[in-house]
Amino acid sequence: MFARRVMVVGTGYVGLTTGACLASLGHEVVCADIDEAKVERLRRGVVDIVEPGLAELVSEQTSAGRLSFVVGAGVALGSFEDGRAAEVLFLCVPTPMGAGGVADLRAVESVIEEVGAELAPGTVVVNKSTVPVGTAARTAELLDWTRSAAEPDRVSRSDVAVVSNPEFLREGSAVKDFLGPDRIVVGSDNQDAAERVAALYARLGAPTVLTDAASAELMKYAANCFLAMKLSYVNAMAELCERVGADIGDVTEGIGYDRRIGQAFLSPGPGWGGSCLPKDTHALLQVADSADFEFRLLRATIDTNTRQRQRIVDKVRLAVTGKRTGSLSRVRLALLGLTFKAGTDDLRDSPALAIAALLRQAGAELVGFDPAFVDGKDGAAPPTEIEGVALAADAVSAAQGAEAVLVLTEWPMFRTLDWSVIASAMKRPIVVDTRNVVDPATLRRAGLTAVGLGRRGEG
Repeated sequence: MFARRVMVVGTGYVGLTTGACLASLGHEVVCADIDEAKVERLRRGVVDIVEPGLAELVSEQTSAGRLSFVVGAGVALGSFEDGRAAEVLFLCVPTPMGAGGVADLRAVESVIEEVGAELAPGTVVVNKSTVPVGTAARTAELLDWTRSAAEPDRVSRSDVAVVSNPEFLREGSAVKDFLGPDRIVVGSDNQDAAERVAALYARLGAPTVLTDAASAELMKYAANCFLAMKLSYVNAMAELCERVGADIGDVTEGIGYDRRIGQAFLSPGPGWGGSCLPKDTHALLQVADSADFEFRLLRATIDTNTRQRQRIVDKVRLAVTGKRTGSLSRVRLALLGLTFKAGTDDLRDSPALAIAALLRQAGAELVGFDPAFVDGKDGAAPPTEIEGVALAADAVSAAQGAEAVLVLTEWPMFRTLDWSVIASAMKRPIVVDTRNVVDPATLRRAGLTAVGLGRRGEG
């Protein structure tokens, strides 16, 4: 495998992981971002993202001289050793959900406008961000109409190829997923460009899918939306278990042994969230609508997820008041976990915060604890509140005077808390475990009433 000169635009979750991991594979990588303060922190080895192994990898590759950081994509073009040009440009910029669920591509377009005319002939532009079907074609079109200050007339860039190379990284295990992928997907109408991008990952020895750009773009949405469906399905099954007296743990264990189904994504919870699934499910609905296809299964998946949040609130009402419609006005509740999943500090579309918002609307007083926010970033003090939830220093402090404790994120430390101490701090001994992470027997021995999802006798 030949080492390549790789430029990565964007140092967020995807961009920083991509840059550091490609550097670890032996490539020379320059990462660009428009945030000057962030670039300076990265140069000092300060990684703001909570992601196992990422800070260490960034430090290691920076020290080795294979990874560097600059402000601005234009600056990055001339930042390689001996002034050589980038051979591959990865676009890892945000593509947030815009109006109507359509992905907002302004950041992608901005980068092309900035550097398109200056790219060396033969450069491969790679869409790594999650983008709608047709974005590779749109990127090629933008490149073909790019202009430079020196040449105000249109500059055709038919000498620059565009490739779709979607990421399949899970927050909390992104480095592991990048360096040990299930597959590498590369899509382009230019076979040579596709093979050049695939060769960047050759040392990983992973199965590689070479396809057209549109199929690669759709593949990312198809994967995430299938996982969302699986999560909504298991949450619906957990509710059914409660109604018929079955146990969701036994049910999912039994079906998970079926290799066609598998064990992953079969844990009930307060709903799915994060930076990908909500955005991608709505984006795929837009793709379907534009193709005049009524994707009823996907729409039901989203509706089930929205309903799940209200179902959790109803369970809290029932546990605390004895009625599903009971009042939560001025009821103090402790929330354990606010991030959308364990192992990250990401709060985007967190189901925990969505449930907190519903509880606040019902008049509840909320105090939360999340291990991701015990310490501040880069020497700053930790936050004192998040979206209306006052933060406590630890789980016991959060539970002080609470009428119920809600476990909303599956942090492993919650399994091993001293629940007898927490019980003594509470006003009423009720734990609503929306992740089924704490052993009910442990809670009962501590004198607590355990309420889980889909567990026999706890609905």
